[in-house]
Amino acid sequence: MARISGVTIPTEKQVWVSLTYVHGIGPKTSKTILAGAKVEPTVRVKDLTDAEIGRIQEIINETYVVEGELQRVVSGNIKRLKDIKSYRGLRHIANLPSRGQRTKTNGRTRRGRKVTVGGTAKKVAAKT
Repeated sequence: MARISGVTIPTEKQVWVSLTYVHGIGPKTSKTILAGAKVEPTVRVKDLTDAEIGRIQEIINETYVVEGELQRVVSGNIKRLKDIKSYRGLRHIANLPSRGQRTKTNGRTRRGRKVTVGGTAKKVAAKT
């Protein structure tokens, strides 16, 4: 069971796919890391030696910001935008898309489930 940057990566997958389980590492970055560590991208994680895992971990530590530190940086950037009340910060505060997407018809992912205002159906008079 290999642990890289505090994340247990799947052992049955190829190394380049398993590295993408670390927050902040995508497919392109994964292949760049493996090229620098001189590890074949298609080998399975269970077949890696401790030296290869060590080289991969070393390259990640010295070159990339991943996992908790990356999340801290991103949340700090968003907090800064909110504090200075920039347009993007106001969009984050209002829980709306901040990158120019339309919200009249779409944007349900960011805004949440649709809430209907007012009733459209006529109420039936009760017999009393």
